[in-house]
Amino acid sequence: MRVRIPPRALGVGRAQGGDHPAQPLAFFGLPPFSDSPYRIGVMVAQSRTPKLIQQLRWAVRAHHYSRRTEEAYVGWVRRYVRFHGLRHPGTLGADAIRQFLTALAARAQLSASSQTQALSALLFLYREVLQKDPGSAGDIVRAKQPARLPVVLSREEVRELLRGLQGVPRVVGLLLYGSGLHLLEALQLRFKDVDFAGGEIRVRRAKGAKDRVTVLPGALTEELM
Repeated sequence: MRVRIPPRALGVGRAQGGDHPAQPLAFFGLPPFSDSPYRIGVMVAQSRTPKLIQQLRWAVRAHHYSRRTEEAYVGWVRRYVRFHGLRHPGTLGADAIRQFLTALAARAQLSASSQTQALSALLFLYREVLQKDPGSAGDIVRAKQPARLPVVLSREEVRELLRGLQGVPRVVGLLLYGSGLHLLEALQLRFKDVDFAGGEIRVRRAKGAKDRVTVLPGALTEELM
């Protein structure tokens, strides 16, 4: 036999003029929702300023930089913060940047291009995220750029290389060589951006967030049809 206990007997009767219980939490010894830890936690979370890395990501995306650039900038900023003992970059300046970049060249022995990318990441952080002029980095030990001759394959070597590829890697290779696409552009290419009749490929949001048109190789037309 089931016994139904009226809600008013439990002290959780409905409030006057409303559809919700008057004080359902008080019966169980809990504070009202407005004073509960959950409510307070939500209010605190909403009032917090986003973390530095998240602000950096938003700024990079607002400038329409590539995903690889975003990850590279985030990586350099993290290394910069760790190098200075987890101090906030806002408390650091040009001397700190100089010390970090010099250490990259002297101790880490990174290439000149990596050191330049690290400098670009830090300048972007200070100017676009922290809204602060980092000043001049001054005398920095620059990594030496080795003088190397570019490796240029002959036409026969290219044919042999492409002949050894099959499936998707072969299509990507043809796009890189025949259309001059970057690797990410080839991987993100959509079928509707290929104009078989006009012999063109429309690259969406290429470098600098700009669209461009390039040629469609005849060999690739046979691969895709």
